[in-house]
Amino acid sequence: MAVPKIVGIIPILILIVVLILLALPSDSVDRIRVSGSTTVMPLAELCAEEFNFMYREYMVTVTAGGSGVGIIDAAEGRADIAMSSREIKPSERALYERPDRKFKEILVGYDAIIVVVSPQIYNSSVRSLTATEVKKIYSGEIRNWKSVGGPDREIMVVGRKAGSGTRDTFNEIIMGSAAAETPGVSIEALDSSEVKTAILGSDRAIGYLGYSYVRTGGVVPLALDGVYPTMDNIRGGNYTLARKLYFYTFGEPTAGAKAFIDFVLGPEGRRIAETNGFIPP
Repeated sequence: MAVPKIVGIIPILILIVVLILLALPSDSVDRIRVSGSTTVMPLAELCAEEFNFMYREYMVTVTAGGSGVGIIDAAEGRADIAMSSREIKPSERALYERPDRKFKEILVGYDAIIVVVSPQIYNSSVRSLTATEVKKIYSGEIRNWKSVGGPDREIMVVGRKAGSGTRDTFNEIIMGSAAAETPGVSIEALDSSEVKTAILGSDRAIGYLGYSYVRTGGVVPLALDGVYPTMDNIRGGNYTLARKLYFYTFGEPTAGAKAFIDFVLGPEGRRIAETNGFIPP
Protein backbone atom coordinates (compact mmCIF):
# COMPACT_ATOMS: atom_id res chain seq x y z
CA MET A 1 0.00 0.00 0.00
CA ALA A 2 3.02 2.29 0.41
CA VAL A 3 3.72 2.36 -3.36
CA PRO A 4 0.63 4.38 -4.37
CA LYS A 5 1.54 6.99 -1.73
CA ILE A 6 5.05 7.39 -3.16
CA VAL A 7 3.68 7.57 -6.69
CA GLY A 8 1.30 10.32 -5.62
CA ILE A 9 4.14 12.34 -4.13
CA ILE A 10 6.33 12.18 -7.26
CA PRO A 11 4.38 14.81 -9.32
CA ILE A 12 4.58 17.21 -6.37
CA LEU A 13 8.35 16.72 -6.10
CA ILE A 14 8.73 17.27 -9.84
CA LEU A 15 6.73 20.49 -9.60
CA ILE A 16 8.91 21.74 -6.74
CA VAL A 17 12.09 20.99 -8.69
CA VAL A 18 10.74 22.80 -11.77
CA LEU A 19 9.83 25.87 -9.70
CA ILE A 20 13.30 25.93 -8.14
CA LEU A 21 14.95 25.68 -11.55
CA LEU A 22 12.78 28.48 -12.91
CA ALA A 23 13.80 30.68 -9.99
CA LEU A 24 17.51 30.20 -10.66
CA PRO A 25 19.24 32.83 -12.82
CA SER A 26 19.34 31.82 -16.45
CA ASP A 27 22.54 31.74 -18.50
CA SER A 28 20.89 34.37 -20.71
CA VAL A 29 20.83 36.88 -17.85
CA ASP A 30 23.20 39.81 -18.43
CA ARG A 31 25.34 40.01 -15.28
CA ILE A 32 26.56 43.49 -14.32
CA ARG A 33 29.38 43.66 -11.79
CA VAL A 34 29.78 46.81 -9.67
CA SER A 35 32.81 47.26 -7.40
CA GLY A 36 34.49 49.93 -5.29
CA SER A 37 33.69 52.65 -2.78
CA THR A 38 32.02 51.67 0.49
CA THR A 39 30.49 55.17 0.54
CA VAL A 40 28.71 54.70 -2.79
CA MET A 41 27.95 51.03 -2.08
CA PRO A 42 24.70 51.51 -0.07
CA LEU A 43 23.19 53.57 -2.90
CA ALA A 44 24.30 51.04 -5.54
CA GLU A 45 22.99 48.10 -3.49
CA LEU A 46 19.58 49.69 -2.93
CA CYS A 47 19.26 50.58 -6.61
CA ALA A 48 20.45 47.12 -7.65
CA GLU A 49 17.83 45.43 -5.51
CA GLU A 50 14.98 47.29 -7.21
CA PHE A 51 16.60 47.19 -10.65
CA ASN A 52 17.03 43.40 -10.48
CA PHE A 53 13.37 43.02 -9.56
CA MET A 54 12.16 45.26 -12.38
CA TYR A 55 14.49 44.02 -15.12
CA ARG A 56 14.70 40.22 -15.04
CA GLU A 57 17.06 40.13 -18.04
CA TYR A 58 19.79 41.71 -15.88
CA MET A 59 21.48 40.77 -12.62
CA VAL A 60 23.51 43.46 -10.82
CA THR A 61 25.94 42.40 -8.09
CA VAL A 62 27.70 44.95 -5.86
CA THR A 63 30.92 44.42 -3.90
CA ALA A 64 33.04 46.81 -1.83
CA GLY A 65 36.78 47.24 -1.48
CA GLY A 66 37.41 50.97 -1.81
CA SER A 67 37.44 53.43 -4.70
CA GLY A 68 40.89 52.38 -5.86
CA VAL A 69 39.93 48.72 -5.95
CA GLY A 70 36.83 49.49 -8.01
CA ILE A 71 38.79 51.48 -10.57
CA ILE A 72 41.35 48.68 -10.94
CA ASP A 73 38.57 46.09 -11.21
CA ALA A 74 36.90 48.07 -14.00
CA ALA A 75 40.17 48.59 -15.87
CA GLU A 76 41.17 44.93 -15.60
CA GLY A 77 37.77 43.54 -16.57
CA ARG A 78 36.60 42.27 -13.19
CA ALA A 79 33.85 44.91 -12.93
CA ASP A 80 31.58 46.66 -15.40
CA ILE A 81 31.18 49.71 -13.16
CA ALA A 82 33.53 51.19 -10.56
CA MET A 83 32.07 53.09 -7.61
CA SER A 84 34.25 55.98 -6.46
CA SER A 85 33.97 58.69 -3.81
CA ARG A 86 36.74 60.68 -5.50
CA GLU A 87 37.80 61.66 -8.98
CA ILE A 88 40.02 59.19 -10.76
CA LYS A 89 43.72 59.94 -10.24
CA PRO A 90 46.03 60.96 -13.09
CA SER A 91 48.25 58.00 -12.13
CA GLU A 92 45.30 55.61 -12.66
CA ARG A 93 44.56 57.13 -16.06
CA ALA A 94 48.22 56.90 -17.04
CA LEU A 95 48.39 53.25 -16.00
CA TYR A 96 45.34 51.99 -17.89
CA GLU A 97 44.08 54.40 -20.52
CA ARG A 98 44.91 54.00 -24.19
CA PRO A 99 44.10 56.26 -27.16
CA ASP A 100 41.18 53.99 -28.05
CA ARG A 101 39.92 53.28 -24.52
CA LYS A 102 39.51 55.70 -21.63
CA PHE A 103 37.60 55.89 -18.38
CA LYS A 104 34.10 57.32 -18.63
CA GLU A 105 32.96 59.36 -15.61
CA ILE A 106 29.33 59.51 -14.44
CA LEU A 107 28.28 61.79 -11.57
CA VAL A 108 25.73 59.85 -9.47
CA GLY A 109 25.39 62.09 -6.42
CA TYR A 110 26.75 64.56 -3.92
CA ASP A 111 28.12 63.60 -0.56
CA ALA A 112 30.16 65.02 2.27
CA ILE A 113 32.72 63.67 4.66
CA ILE A 114 31.25 64.34 8.08
CA VAL A 115 33.41 64.84 11.16
CA VAL A 116 31.81 63.16 14.17
CA VAL A 117 32.72 62.59 17.81
CA SER A 118 31.55 60.25 20.55
CA PRO A 119 28.20 61.33 22.06
CA GLN A 120 29.90 62.08 25.40
CA ILE A 121 32.26 64.54 23.70
CA TYR A 122 29.45 66.15 21.69
CA ASN A 123 27.32 66.54 24.81
CA SER A 124 30.25 68.08 26.67
CA SER A 125 30.03 71.12 24.31
CA VAL A 126 32.27 70.14 21.36
CA ARG A 127 29.82 70.96 18.56
CA SER A 128 32.15 72.63 16.07
CA LEU A 129 35.81 72.41 15.04
CA THR A 130 37.92 74.33 12.58
CA ALA A 131 39.69 72.57 9.74
CA THR A 132 42.96 73.59 11.39
CA GLU A 133 41.95 71.94 14.67
CA VAL A 134 40.98 68.73 12.86
CA LYS A 135 44.32 68.75 11.05
CA LYS A 136 46.19 69.16 14.33
CA ILE A 137 44.23 66.28 15.89
CA TYR A 138 45.03 63.95 12.98
CA SER A 139 48.67 65.05 12.86
CA GLY A 140 49.03 64.34 16.59
CA GLU A 141 49.61 67.98 17.62
CA ILE A 142 46.38 68.06 19.64
CA ARG A 143 45.94 64.97 21.83
CA ASN A 144 43.49 66.06 24.53
CA TRP A 145 39.90 67.27 24.19
CA LYS A 146 40.50 70.13 26.62
CA SER A 147 42.61 71.84 23.90
CA VAL A 148 39.43 72.39 21.84
CA GLY A 149 37.01 73.16 24.66
CA GLY A 150 36.14 69.59 25.67
CA PRO A 151 36.78 67.50 28.77
CA ASP A 152 40.26 66.58 30.05
CA ARG A 153 40.33 63.32 28.14
CA GLU A 154 42.79 61.85 25.63
CA ILE A 155 41.49 61.83 22.05
CA MET A 156 41.03 58.50 20.27
CA VAL A 157 41.47 59.29 16.57
CA VAL A 158 39.74 57.04 14.03
CA GLY A 159 40.96 57.10 10.41
CA ARG A 160 40.46 54.99 7.30
CA LYS A 161 42.67 52.36 5.71
CA ALA A 162 44.72 53.02 2.57
CA GLY A 163 42.74 52.64 -0.66
CA SER A 164 39.71 54.47 0.70
CA GLY A 165 38.45 57.34 -1.46
CA THR A 166 37.06 58.93 1.70
CA ARG A 167 40.52 58.86 3.25
CA ASP A 168 42.10 60.34 0.12
CA THR A 169 39.60 63.22 -0.02
CA PHE A 170 39.87 63.91 3.73
CA ASN A 171 43.67 63.95 3.55
CA GLU A 172 43.67 66.11 0.42
CA ILE A 173 41.38 68.77 1.90
CA ILE A 174 42.29 68.68 5.60
CA MET A 175 45.90 67.48 5.65
CA GLY A 176 46.99 69.14 2.38
CA SER A 177 47.78 66.01 0.37
CA ALA A 178 46.11 62.68 -0.38
CA ALA A 179 49.41 61.03 0.56
CA ALA A 180 49.77 62.91 3.85
CA GLU A 181 50.73 61.04 7.00
CA THR A 182 48.28 61.09 9.92
CA PRO A 183 50.40 60.08 12.94
CA GLY A 184 47.64 61.05 15.36
CA VAL A 185 45.41 58.16 14.18
CA SER A 186 44.80 55.46 16.81
CA ILE A 187 42.57 53.12 14.76
CA GLU A 188 42.22 52.58 11.01
CA ALA A 189 38.73 51.43 9.99
CA LEU A 190 37.87 49.55 6.82
CA ASP A 191 34.71 51.54 6.03
CA SER A 192 32.30 54.18 7.33
CA SER A 193 30.23 51.63 9.27
CA GLU A 194 33.35 50.59 11.21
CA VAL A 195 34.12 54.25 11.93
CA LYS A 196 30.60 54.72 13.27
CA THR A 197 30.88 51.62 15.48
CA ALA A 198 34.21 52.85 16.88
CA ILE A 199 32.82 56.32 17.59
CA LEU A 200 29.75 54.97 19.39
CA GLY A 201 31.83 52.42 21.29
CA SER A 202 34.09 55.05 22.83
CA ASP A 203 33.62 58.06 25.09
CA ARG A 204 36.53 60.06 23.60
CA ALA A 205 36.72 59.38 19.85
CA ILE A 206 36.73 61.47 16.69
CA GLY A 207 36.31 60.16 13.15
CA TYR A 208 34.98 60.94 9.69
CA LEU A 209 32.42 59.12 7.56
CA GLY A 210 30.05 59.50 4.63
CA TYR A 211 26.94 61.68 4.88
CA SER A 212 24.48 58.80 4.48
CA TYR A 213 25.90 57.07 7.59
CA VAL A 214 25.06 60.13 9.69
CA ARG A 215 21.51 60.29 8.34
CA THR A 216 20.77 56.85 9.81
CA GLY A 217 21.24 58.17 13.36
CA GLY A 218 23.47 57.44 16.31
CA VAL A 219 26.02 60.19 15.71
CA VAL A 220 25.57 63.93 15.22
CA PRO A 221 27.64 65.89 12.67
CA LEU A 222 29.94 68.66 13.84
CA ALA A 223 30.08 72.01 12.12
CA LEU A 224 33.36 72.54 10.27
CA ASP A 225 34.63 76.12 10.24
CA GLY A 226 31.17 77.12 11.48
CA VAL A 227 29.30 75.49 8.56
CA TYR A 228 26.97 72.54 9.11
CA PRO A 229 26.72 69.79 6.46
CA THR A 230 23.17 70.45 5.30
CA MET A 231 22.00 69.30 1.87
CA ASP A 232 22.11 72.86 0.55
CA ASN A 233 25.62 73.49 1.89
CA ILE A 234 26.85 70.19 0.45
CA ARG A 235 25.29 70.61 -2.99
CA GLY A 236 26.39 74.25 -3.11
CA GLY A 237 29.96 73.45 -2.08
CA ASN A 238 29.83 75.67 1.02
CA TYR A 239 30.78 72.84 3.35
CA THR A 240 34.56 72.28 3.29
CA LEU A 241 34.38 68.49 2.96
CA ALA A 242 31.64 68.35 0.30
CA ARG A 243 32.43 65.98 -2.57
CA LYS A 244 30.97 64.23 -5.59
CA LEU A 245 30.22 60.52 -5.99
CA TYR A 246 30.95 58.74 -9.25
CA PHE A 247 30.48 55.66 -11.35
CA TYR A 248 33.32 54.91 -13.78
CA THR A 249 33.34 52.55 -16.72
CA PHE A 250 36.44 51.64 -18.68
CA GLY A 251 35.43 52.62 -22.15
CA GLU A 252 31.78 52.86 -23.17
CA PRO A 253 29.46 50.96 -20.80
CA THR A 254 27.96 47.65 -21.86
CA ALA A 255 24.23 47.61 -22.59
CA GLY A 256 23.52 46.21 -19.13
CA ALA A 257 25.80 48.68 -17.36
CA LYS A 258 24.19 51.57 -19.25
CA ALA A 259 20.72 50.32 -18.29
CA PHE A 260 21.73 50.29 -14.61
CA ILE A 261 23.40 53.71 -14.80
CA ASP A 262 20.29 55.16 -16.45
CA PHE A 263 18.17 53.64 -13.68
CA VAL A 264 20.34 55.17 -10.94
CA LEU A 265 20.16 58.60 -12.60
CA GLY A 266 16.45 58.31 -13.38
CA PRO A 267 13.37 59.02 -11.25
CA GLU A 268 13.49 55.72 -9.34
CA GLY A 269 17.18 56.06 -8.58
CA ARG A 270 16.70 59.65 -7.39
CA ARG A 271 13.85 58.55 -5.14
CA ILE A 272 15.97 55.78 -3.65
CA ALA A 273 18.86 58.22 -3.11
CA GLU A 274 16.74 60.85 -1.37
CA THR A 275 14.92 58.30 0.78
CA ASN A 276 18.20 56.81 2.04
CA GLY A 277 20.23 59.91 2.81
CA PHE A 278 22.02 60.46 -0.50
CA ILE A 279 21.92 63.69 -2.48
CA PRO A 280 21.10 63.06 -6.17
CA PRO A 281 22.76 65.17 -8.90
